[in-house]
Amino acid sequence: MGRRKICIVTGTRAEYGLLCRLMTEIQNDNELELQLVVTGMHLSSEFGLTYKQIEEDGFYIDEKIEMLLSSDTPTGIAKSMGIAILGFADAFQRLLPDVLVLLGDRFEILSAAQTALVMRIPVAHISGGELTEGVIDESIRHSLTKMSHIHFTVNEEYTNRVIQLGEQPDRVFKVGDLGVENIRKMSLLSKEELDCFYGWKLEKFFLITFHPATLEIQTAEEQMKSLLAAVDAFPEYQVIFTKSNADTDGRRINELIDDYSTLNSGRVKSYFSLGQLRYLSTMKYCEVVIGNSSSGIIEAPAFSKPTINIGDRQKGRLKASSIIDCAPKTDEIINSIQMAISTQFHHSLTEMQLEYDGVTTSKDIKDHLKHAELKDIIKKPFYDLR
Repeated sequence: MGRRKICIVTGTRAEYGLLCRLMTEIQNDNELELQLVVTGMHLSSEFGLTYKQIEEDGFYIDEKIEMLLSSDTPTGIAKSMGIAILGFADAFQRLLPDVLVLLGDRFEILSAAQTALVMRIPVAHISGGELTEGVIDESIRHSLTKMSHIHFTVNEEYTNRVIQLGEQPDRVFKVGDLGVENIRKMSLLSKEELDCFYGWKLEKFFLITFHPATLEIQTAEEQMKSLLAAVDAFPEYQVIFTKSNADTDGRRINELIDDYSTLNSGRVKSYFSLGQLRYLSTMKYCEVVIGNSSSGIIEAPAFSKPTINIGDRQKGRLKASSIIDCAPKTDEIINSIQMAISTQFHHSLTEMQLEYDGVTTSKDIKDHLKHAELKDIIKKPFYDLR
């Protein structure tokens, strides 16, 4: 028998940052063959052509699937998903993977799972059972669980939720979080190396990432303006933005960030992608993580960094005591930042309990993929809790 072919799909900078250690584990195993399919924002010049970083990291890209239309309206996103299915069908027919590995909850990944379902390709899903009630990702994630055959979860609560969805307990593996594993194992950049990259001497600064809450209608612009007004109240702080994903109304958020960066060029910088190493290194030295990205919920607590979590995008996730929830209103964001930068709040984080952790996550996932019994795995019995 030949090597087992493990196919990984990635469509965003953040997703690749989480998957790259697992990809290395698979690539270095003589009994496995890594197949890599790249799509979505990786192939868009508007979002930085981040597929080039994947190649620079030493990975061979087996298939590139162009799918993103120039529109970020709901209609445009839906059409992009249809284009993606056409591309995935051709790619999977050529590659014939033994297992397809998908992470998370984005619309590109849903298209990959739909294609694999029809083509009878077993799917292994990472990060099922989590909640994000303010975005369409919530429904996509649970749909991916039902279309998958092997499940890798972060903690006990999310494991139980996947089983609650009818998945067989012996196919659900609690392995921890890939992002926190990166923090534990990655040699992060020094302050001096970051200063050189940014062209600044970094002192007190905020790290901000804000995405649309895609289950809300036309709130992105108003919420982003409220956030920027709040940042204005702290002129003594430098600001580093990482831009929004290719979600509905994401382009408008990025336009506002660009305008704000131009007006405040002496203390504000913005980037489509910092890469995992630079992003986590920046997080290590920032004063506060601000926005509504999952990284503020999952990775920031591992650095004992305060997070201002704005709005409902991450509603439902387990949260450490370092996370301050607030409404997307200027006054509330200002009050939350004042609390986060206080000496008292920082001191309260020394004995904080983490909700997300990971030490051998990538190797554990690789080992399960390597040894999983795939015969007849496509026919899934429903596990009834009763």
